Amino acid sequence: MALIQSIKGVKPKIPDTCFLAENSTVVGDVKIGQHCSVWYNAVIRGDVNSIEIGAETNIQDGAVIHCTYQKAPTKIGDRVSIGHKAIVHGCAIQDDVLIGMGAIVMDHAVIESGSIVAAGAIVTGGTRVEANSIYAGIPAKRIKTVSEENLEMIKRTAKNYMLYKTWID
Repeated sequence: MALIQSIKGVKPKIPDTCFLAENSTVVGDVKIGQHCSVWYNAVIRGDVNSIEIGAETNIQDGAVIHCTYQKAPTKIGDRVSIGHKAIVHGCAIQDDVLIGMGAIVMDHAVIESGSIVAAGAIVTGGTRVEANSIYAGIPAKRIKTVSEENLEMIKRTAKNYMLYKTWID
């Protein structure tokens, strides 16, 4: 069973439609939307500020979602895929976004809808990733516009994780 822990009397709000891997951790002021999945070794830590996650979003293996005390909550939209071992910290991610494996998104960054943050990219604090853009590198910079094929991949990834969670016995 996942570790679900309250902090200062605030317990995470997680609908029954969500899948939480047995070794995932969800702590404190966290609100998760319908039909989400939180995979193995993922940590969602709302101990120092709030974290809100929209519907049909997946937090993949080893990802860390955190925030900054009194400065930066984290808000993640609908149908977002947070890749394996990504770090999402005190930022806003809009709907239909893919955060690649090992990417880092820092405080006060905004990732607009339909965007991709490439694997290993570092989105520095305060950066605004334009809608329907692909950002890559360290620090992350816009490298191109998201194609129709890319948009389909973003949607397919979120949809696939909705399926994968049904496979768990």
